[in-house]
Amino acid sequence: MTVSTSPSAFSPARSRGALRACAAAVCCGLLLSGPAVATAAASPVGRAHAHTPAAESGRGTLVSAEKLYTLATPRAAAAELAAAGFAGDTARHGVVAYRLVYRTVDAYGRPTTASGLFALPLNSAHRLRTVSFAHGTGSHKNDAPSMQRGAFVSAPVIAHAAAGAATVAPDYLGLGKGPGLHPWMDISSETTASLDMLRAARAFAPRAGHVLEREVMVTGFSQGASAALGLGRALESGQDRWFRLGALAPISGAYDFGGAELPALLAGELEPKSSVVYAAYTLVAFNRLHHLYDAPGEVFEDPYAGTVEALFDGTHTGKELMDGTPGNLRDELLTDHGYELLAHPTEPLAAALRETDAVCTDWTPRAPVRLYMAAGDEQATTENTAHCRAALRAGGVSAPVIDLGEVDYSGSRHLGSNVAATAAVVRWFGELSRR
Repeated sequence: MTVSTSPSAFSPARSRGALRACAAAVCCGLLLSGPAVATAAASPVGRAHAHTPAAESGRGTLVSAEKLYTLATPRAAAAELAAAGFAGDTARHGVVAYRLVYRTVDAYGRPTTASGLFALPLNSAHRLRTVSFAHGTGSHKNDAPSMQRGAFVSAPVIAHAAAGAATVAPDYLGLGKGPGLHPWMDISSETTASLDMLRAARAFAPRAGHVLEREVMVTGFSQGASAALGLGRALESGQDRWFRLGALAPISGAYDFGGAELPALLAGELEPKSSVVYAAYTLVAFNRLHHLYDAPGEVFEDPYAGTVEALFDGTHTGKELMDGTPGNLRDELLTDHGYELLAHPTEPLAAALRETDAVCTDWTPRAPVRLYMAAGDEQATTENTAHCRAALRAGGVSAPVIDLGEVDYSGSRHLGSNVAATAAVVRWFGELSRR
């Protein structure tokens, strides 16, 4: 889930001893990947499950396209990646980057718009293989791929494009140029936003002289790892008439958010400060969709009961999130009821977590799958990956786990896993496309 400011949304990468570096982000792992996440405070009435047919809602219709920047040569693309701390040795093309705004549906199935980054390789073939990248957690509107360049959140998109793929990266609902609040860790709306971004990119590609191939290589980091699995599931179930799943490569996800991530967080097994932010984000964001409490004071201690919800309104930076939350989860942030709700979820939170945690359990991918992680991840317990692999294996799917080793970035193993995995996934997708 990754929260980040510039490196990733809420970047606990910098949280291990370097919380100051989290100024622009929230935490980049599980729930980190963008400054402040805006969430739409929707009433808990009948939630449509966002399976509205595209033809009925105009889903995927392109609203606008804006050229953001051009990296004219492979060397320029490699320099862009280096600015974000990523390796540039896979860059074979220059890149042109666009922000697309498109029609989609919100978490209740109602028409809305969203934005995302679309990057194309220069001097490349007319027909292009397609990669979809889903970013980690973010809390600020600007913690999204189309809103930053030379940054942690946009670098994977540039890396795949510079290697020769048409690459799409949804900003998600409520982030980037999208209206309203961000429904964090809502797999259904992450899936529709991702699928409709692909449709918008396909509509725009001919204007840039390209056609997108049917097979989509899908990857994502932290929060985006679950989003990637949601998109893969949608593609394999035939939710789009053109696109189909080519391969899946999620990175350091919280696939078992209720069964592995929350228990590890509450047990103090993960980095303390990012755990505080994640716990707060969980209660605030899930309450907006599922009505977990009537008043913040039921789950948050004073003085945070009066301030914590506003921190996740999409306008607060990672530094403001860090400064506005305490250092201790049990004694300072949560009431006894708030702690028990996360430790032993009851309805409706339990139902919401069952949906979030089903990304590895309720389908059987036919496309190749690799799960990337790094032992010692301080934000996303690696039990998430172990549980996902076991669930896939139970369905007859062999999903190798790639341990990336000691890959710290800005003091964070979690963030480092994204940096290291990006280069590895670029190479793997390239190998698959040449078969």
